Amino acid sequence: MAYGSPERLADVPEYYADIRGGRPIRPDLMDDLVERYRRLGIEDGSPLNAITEQTRAALALELGDVPVFTGMKHWTPRIAEAAERALDSGAETVVGLVLAPHYSRLSIGGYRQQLEDALAGRAELAFVESWHDEPRFVELLAERVRGTDAHVVFTAHSLPVRILEEGDPYKEQLLQTATAIAERAALSDWTFSFQSESETGEPWLGPDILDHLEELHERGVHEVLVCPIGFVADHLEIRWDLDHEAAERAGELGMRLERIEMPNADPAFVRVLATLVRRALAVPSEA
Repeated sequence: MAYGSPERLADVPEYYADIRGGRPIRPDLMDDLVERYRRLGIEDGSPLNAITEQTRAALALELGDVPVFTGMKHWTPRIAEAAERALDSGAETVVGLVLAPHYSRLSIGGYRQQLEDALAGRAELAFVESWHDEPRFVELLAERVRGTDAHVVFTAHSLPVRILEEGDPYKEQLLQTATAIAERAALSDWTFSFQSESETGEPWLGPDILDHLEELHERGVHEVLVCPIGFVADHLEIRWDLDHEAAERAGELGMRLERIEMPNADPAFVRVLATLVRRALAVPSEA
């Protein structure tokens, strides 16, 4: 399962209406969102949706005899559609795997609810709650930062601060992943920050990457390598929030900013996903 992305510019209003549950969005904010997609070259096809399909196809090939279906939380094909296709194929057990490593009730919890509702007890659900400490995932990202001379900043999508009061493990899991990667890659100079905060009128988890860059600049840091651990593909939050906004802020500060290559459909990443599926199905992994 994945978040989904509008397929073309004309789909952007419908896409964000789905995300917001039909609540209106200010015209100026919608214009800004459309312009972001336009500047990223998304006119008649979504690179993210294509990456998701490449990942699905590669995972199906890796697993061999286990069919793999894609379900989007906020776009097509929907999670409910994927569930029906799985049931039509004769599935008695359905593995729910979200392309997001860290659990939060506001994120992964929503995927699970949609899938449970769609299955309606017609098949057993083996849901992967989180895989933030999966050794092969940690190693995959450690390989991308190992040996760098730059200060490494691990990032993830921010969420409202209220999740901490609810005992949500999201932030704790993120810091566990960052620490595990840093240890695996023998990093001595790294920090963590959030990104992609939304305007909802309530406090969100921080520090935000843009503010964090200023703090690092004041500390004398000149080179930054961003490692987004909360994302696994080239989302808008990667290509715009990091590659455009964060890079622009770094440039204003006289800093050099680069980011790691995202896992996308990398064979090593697909093998991580295959390990998770086999484990959920209690099938011995080749790992």
